[in-house]
Amino acid sequence: MKIAPQLPNTRRIAYAFFSLLLAFSPVAQLFSQAQTLPATQVEARAGSAETSRPGFRLERIPVAGGAELLTIFGQLDGLPREGERSAEVPLVSIVRDTLGDDSTDNDRLRYVWMLTYTKPNFGQRIASAIPFLYSRVGNKKRAGKNAPPPIMDLAAADREVWERFLWTALQNILLDSYAMPLKAASRTFRRNLSDYRKAHIVRALAILSLYEAETGTPSAFSSSEMVDIQARLMLSEKTFGGIVDDIYLQRVYEKQTTTMRDLRGHNWELLRQRAEAEAVYFEPLQMPDGSATHALLWVARPDLAKNRERRFDARFLNVSNPWTDARLQNWKGYTETRYFDADNRPVDAGAEGARAVEMIPLALYGLDFPKIPMLLVDFRDAANPKKREMSRRVLEDVAGNLLSLSSVASIPYFLGRTVYDFVTSKRGMDMNQPSRLRTYSQLKLLLSLSASLDPSLRDEISRRLERVSLNPLENGMEAEAQLARDQYAALIAYAKRPDGLPARLDRDRRAEMMPLKHGRAEQVLFRLGNVLSFGLYTHREKASPQLQAQLDIKRQLAFHERFLRQVAKSSPQVEIVWNIADVRRSLRFIAENGASANRKVASVAAHIFTRTQDEEARSLCLNSLYRINNETAKKELLRIYRDQKLDARWRTQSVEYLRLAIKEEQRIAPADAKAILSVVNENQ
Repeated sequence: MKIAPQLPNTRRIAYAFFSLLLAFSPVAQLFSQAQTLPATQVEARAGSAETSRPGFRLERIPVAGGAELLTIFGQLDGLPREGERSAEVPLVSIVRDTLGDDSTDNDRLRYVWMLTYTKPNFGQRIASAIPFLYSRVGNKKRAGKNAPPPIMDLAAADREVWERFLWTALQNILLDSYAMPLKAASRTFRRNLSDYRKAHIVRALAILSLYEAETGTPSAFSSSEMVDIQARLMLSEKTFGGIVDDIYLQRVYEKQTTTMRDLRGHNWELLRQRAEAEAVYFEPLQMPDGSATHALLWVARPDLAKNRERRFDARFLNVSNPWTDARLQNWKGYTETRYFDADNRPVDAGAEGARAVEMIPLALYGLDFPKIPMLLVDFRDAANPKKREMSRRVLEDVAGNLLSLSSVASIPYFLGRTVYDFVTSKRGMDMNQPSRLRTYSQLKLLLSLSASLDPSLRDEISRRLERVSLNPLENGMEAEAQLARDQYAALIAYAKRPDGLPARLDRDRRAEMMPLKHGRAEQVLFRLGNVLSFGLYTHREKASPQLQAQLDIKRQLAFHERFLRQVAKSSPQVEIVWNIADVRRSLRFIAENGASANRKVASVAAHIFTRTQDEEARSLCLNSLYRINNETAKKELLRIYRDQKLDARWRTQSVEYLRLAIKEEQRIAPADAKAILSVVNENQ
């Protein structure tokens, strides 16, 4: 065993002193100074400009073998066009495995492609492994003819969790034990690859949300499917997100959506108040669905001379003083002319008393970031946002890759880092904050979709925004649009080839059949082999009509189980909240086909029995508990019989089902078997 040497005391003290120095240095305090000034009425033209709503459409292509490929197209009006080329670009594709029938109960969503997400070229791969290279290195010009990589398999989300743990173990045990260059390069490459995928997941979520919000468009996805897709994409950023049960996806989606709206509202108001206090103009930028995700700050040129002696508080704004900046006094960059009335309210150019004011863009912020608005573009200092974005990354890379420090192994580093993180997070400092990845990705999408911004301003923002990216794997917006077109063409060709997507779905179905022929112990071994081989080995059954029919039943059981679990959790009286006909339909299916259903289904059927007064539903619950061949179902039947408060007919029906279960030698726990025999004998 190799034992790491203990750090000398002087080195420990130096690390602790360095971390504390960062926390309390004058540079850090510069970003968190506060002052109180009287408010100035400088309300901008928030919401006055109409936002163009892009046209989304969905294309449905059948796939041989019983599936369909659904693709969302969007109008990227914010990008320049070549000749007569349409602004419409394929954005997100999703495979729905239907098993070749018209029933939606056995449908299963599989792969999600964000068509701008591509395999990096050789140069990008090399650059992404270079430590401390925090910059883009160019664009991938063309996508290959092979099928593009999906960003997620919705039906196997748990696989990502175990593969992530395996890669982490491999990194810590094997790669980190070699020389520092290999350790730093491998960690840097994995970090960039992960960030690149996360950025496209963020954009896929935004596109799905915009498509769903667009009125007048009949969705090809059911409401539950849309929630499942978005919730799974949201959970992909969480360590254990892939193993979250489907029953909780609705709650995850609602919680994440509410949290994001609260963050935007908080940062909107915080930034607006700071802009008002500092006599600059606040203007929200809206996504096509009307949600404000970013905001611009402007300064009026006449105010530069008027406020030259005014003190400027940079807290939360994180830009230098505009009143004393010689660059603004001699500004030659982009400007806009706005019109205001005598009360400084935005008006049309032809309005009575309107006065023209030349406006200079100051900065652009993201509003969906925790705690503070996040600076994305500083029109005077292109390096300002990037330095702030790099602050946390540099600290982590130096500590982890160069000095081999961790919060677990080094107590001095842990204490110093804890103090530094606390100070920077609590004092409104845009330093040492989590990555701008989400808000950066959303801004790229906003610039592509929206044609409401002046083209010159949009180009200026795009040019400056690209400098903020730390990831060599990123591509520019125009390059991504071309890659999306190329990859969609490759995906269509892949879907039409017999050895392409149809063959892949057939392999997935045969892997899905594995639990139908093997017990729990064998299933664990097969899944362990899949994880340890990084997905290279997957056990698949040989397809047969019998297994196909069993797979159909298995999927429908999963559909009805999930629905009934939602019913059981939602209300103490089922009929009040749910359509009782739908509940009966699910219970009837389980009563007819649920012999192999699991313990959860049995518990849910018993739970619904106690929460409904509908006689047919209650009868179906008891029938389901009889048909389900496991210990839990018979335990629940016995419990219902023993409930003296129930009507005699339900207790009589329960004991009759128990008698049949004993006769058919169904699975019953030994302790329950004795009690059931006693009950049956008493009622003969």
